[in-house]
Amino acid sequence: MRLIYLHGFRSSSRSFKARVLQARLAAIGAGACFLAPDLPPEPERAIALVQESIRPGAADTIVGSSLGGCYATWLTEQAGCKAVLLNPAVHAARDLAGQVGPQLGYHDGEPFEFEAAYIDQLRSYQVERISRPERYFLVAAQGDEVLDWKEMVAAYPGARHKILAGGDHGLSDFESHVDEVLAFAGMPGSAA
Repeated sequence: MRLIYLHGFRSSSRSFKARVLQARLAAIGAGACFLAPDLPPEPERAIALVQESIRPGAADTIVGSSLGGCYATWLTEQAGCKAVLLNPAVHAARDLAGQVGPQLGYHDGEPFEFEAAYIDQLRSYQVERISRPERYFLVAAQGDEVLDWKEMVAAYPGARHKILAGGDHGLSDFESHVDEVLAFAGMPGSAA
């Protein structure tokens, strides 16, 4: 049983939510269960990295934030695991079309190119309808300044939903939700 965190666009394994998850898992003695890869900007390479080096299985839970939520949904449909989606990008190709070009990583300031071809790749990872809603837990902030929480809710019908009044895209209050995330994942020692 592992918890696999997939960060969002321009983010990294050093994101706030990744650090909160890692610290909480360490506190309950499950730190070895946590994985947070640094995903390359190219969607095909990001998916391949997770599939080939981590190989999610049915006992795992993927936590995906923003663009990582798009990836988590697609990977969950392939692997049959669980997913926790934190303000996920449910229309990633549309939402990132305006980001084509030079970019800088949030945590390291390193430049990278987000290529136009990546938009087509993102379209190929769009899940039109989730197959088993009970495997999904959506956490969506109504105050998300980047993505529309109503689109998130519509994309995960029948799934467990936690809709936050207010909030923001980065879920700056994530510490108050982390135990619920870990309980959904069935992590040993967690309690909602």
